[in-house]
Amino acid sequence: MKSILLIGLGRFGRHVAMQLNHLGHEVMAVDNDEERVNAVLPYVTNAMIGDSTKESFLASLEIGSFDACIVAIGTDFQASLETTSILKEMGAKKIVARASTDIHEKFLLRNGADEVAYPEKQLAAWTAIRCASDKILDYFELDENYSIVEVVAPDDWSGKSVVELDLRRRFNINILAVRENSSLNIKISPQRIMSKGEHVLLLGDENDIQKCLKI
Repeated sequence: MKSILLIGLGRFGRHVAMQLNHLGHEVMAVDNDEERVNAVLPYVTNAMIGDSTKESFLASLEIGSFDACIVAIGTDFQASLETTSILKEMGAKKIVARASTDIHEKFLLRNGADEVAYPEKQLAAWTAIRCASDKILDYFELDENYSIVEVVAPDDWSGKSVVELDLRRRFNINILAVRENSSLNIKISPQRIMSKGEHVLLLGDENDIQKCLKI
């Protein structure tokens, strides 16, 4: 369980609060709008109404006590940038900030953010790749080079073992897991026989995965 400071409680921030609650983390939620603060009370440990661009207010929260700070401000980039910068100066252990454009992403990283969440861009990539092929069920980008993709095993994999498919040598792709009865089996032996239509998690370069699946 981690202690998280969540600043900004619009739609994105509210969903983050709900997910963190689901995962069992302690959340301190902050927004300058009382209605938004009240809306997340069922999902957070504590909540406060305040202006995160004010150093005195952030100082009262004891920033160093949180394992991570999430700046989820979406409509006021100046406030997001100022908040991120102040958190950095106050010694925040980890700062994840929301960006709405590529320029915002660059400025946030330059001014203290350790990581940037860019929901629209990330969702657009997921949607495009998911809809490009009926074989792709889910997609998660690790960095510019590698992704984890959940796919429906191609028909020509049926009856072949993992070692016979030889995906690592042929396509530089690794089989991470196979979904069995809604559960993930991560203990995949080289001798495991693949079945038609089963769901497989692959790790590799996006282009290599597309070649492998003949997309």
